[in-house]
Amino acid sequence: MSMRRPLALLLAATTLAACDKLKSAAGGDAATATADSTAAATDSGGTSGGATVSLPVVVADASDGDLVLSINTTGQVRSEAEGRIRTEVAGTVSRVLTRPGERVRRGQALVELDARPFEIDLAEAEVALKVAEQQYQDLYRPDSAATGVMPTQVRLDAFVIRSGLAAARVRLDRAKLARERSTIYAPFDGTIDRITTVVGDRVNAGQELGFLVDLNNLRVEAAVLEHDLPLIRVGGEAVISSAAMPGQVISGRVAAVLPMVDSTTRAGRAFVRASGNSTLRPGMYADVRLEAQRLTGRRLVPARAIIERDGRPLVFIVKDGRAQWTYVQPGRSNGQLTEILPDSTSGIIPVNPGDRVIIEGHLTLTHDAPVRAVAARERN
Repeated sequence: MSMRRPLALLLAATTLAACDKLKSAAGGDAATATADSTAAATDSGGTSGGATVSLPVVVADASDGDLVLSINTTGQVRSEAEGRIRTEVAGTVSRVLTRPGERVRRGQALVELDARPFEIDLAEAEVALKVAEQQYQDLYRPDSAATGVMPTQVRLDAFVIRSGLAAARVRLDRAKLARERSTIYAPFDGTIDRITTVVGDRVNAGQELGFLVDLNNLRVEAAVLEHDLPLIRVGGEAVISSAAMPGQVISGRVAAVLPMVDSTTRAGRAFVRASGNSTLRPGMYADVRLEAQRLTGRRLVPARAIIERDGRPLVFIVKDGRAQWTYVQPGRSNGQLTEILPDSTSGIIPVNPGDRVIIEGHLTLTHDAPVRAVAARERN
């Protein structure tokens, strides 16, 4: 009995010592785990002193200006000057001085006819004129010699007709004109679309020899629905785009609103004048945006800047590198720009000219999120 009690005390002491060692080891592992977790959070850019991540966004400036409301339609491109090259006299083609696709200037020679027949006709007309002049003198000189005075103007005019002098003068003028017309000239600046004759062709007066088109001065014949016609005004702005020139537009002006309305399509026509850009060509179809109404002095932001949160429209304004959302009251829009109206309570427009509003990258942003402005292509 006396031997068992010291042995039990020894076993209890040994067990307590082992438990203390296990607790110390467990406490050390927990401290290590906590330190590792803190370091990982710091490396990942969290709130434990790491760098803040700024989201890339595309911005544009708010501004004051005119909001142009427009009508979108389509139309066909025409040239202001399209002309058939014709000869006014008959003859044989001796030279073709141009080719399709060549740009020519007004008055430039395009086709020449054989000049020899015209030179002969001219020489013959000159001889006939001299004969008529001699006959004219033979008529009035005897009267003058007999009376000693010149005949009256009435008698002289009669002698001009009787001698054939008047007809001879007309024939000479006609021969000169025919010789001039043996060379066909460009009637206006343009580009040769086609040439339909070759050297040696025998052509008749009025025959077509080619086709000339002015590519610099164009017009678009735009269809406008009858209920939109009263909104279009002559002199209004027009923006022309086409599948042939993606990403490009041409500015023009409404030159005329034609009076007739097609009874089938219920549409009228507006003529838009524009300058060519070597891509837009006659015969193409183009999209046209016509100015219908101009609202002056409006606070404007890009239409893409306005989004909704909880059913309320807002824009994000970048201030000190952070996206501040601002509730707004949108007004009229033309699809590109939208006007911002004054607040109904304070009467103050919450967006100022020059404010940088976000137009891309703002759909999932939160208020006061850190952002950085980049170009659109960088964000993509």
